[in-house]
Amino acid sequence: MTKPALTVIDDGRLLAFTFEDLLRYHGGGSPGGVAQAFKVLERALPLLSPDGPAERREISLRTPFGGPGFRDAFEMVTRAVTGSRYVVDPELLRPDLGRSREQFVYHLSYRDRTVTLLIREGLVRDDFIELLHTEGRTAEQDGHFETLKQDFADRLMAGSAEGSYAVQGPA
Repeated sequence: MTKPALTVIDDGRLLAFTFEDLLRYHGGGSPGGVAQAFKVLERALPLLSPDGPAERREISLRTPFGGPGFRDAFEMVTRAVTGSRYVVDPELLRPDLGRSREQFVYHLSYRDRTVTLLIREGLVRDDFIELLHTEGRTAEQDGHFETLKQDFADRLMAGSAEGSYAVQGPA
């Protein structure tokens, strides 16, 4: 069985990236963030470039989420960090979505198209968010947080991109 892959064009060359590729590039410390980047791109790329793979160096992102796994995975596919097309903007937080979802908002642009993706209700556990924002976690809390990060990644990767991220109108 072929593993799902994100495909983009780079100077005329077709590139394909699997989740495992992105996880290796990142190093594995934030598997949930890597899984989010994979699913966000899996959901957004066909909307941004419906006629085929997008030129990777023309994809831009604005988000309030600053997680290192997401950033690294998005960079690997798009080179947006290197190209200054990756912006973390806390002003984009959406408190109306609730604490567990407010930071998982993604405004992606490609040429003349923009799409906003919002993580769907029920994917982010409250205890994950609580531990994410806990300073000076104990060893036990750190261990539980690592389990929650992997659980988040596993649940995202087991589901569809459409089932994980809702599309909202232009940013």
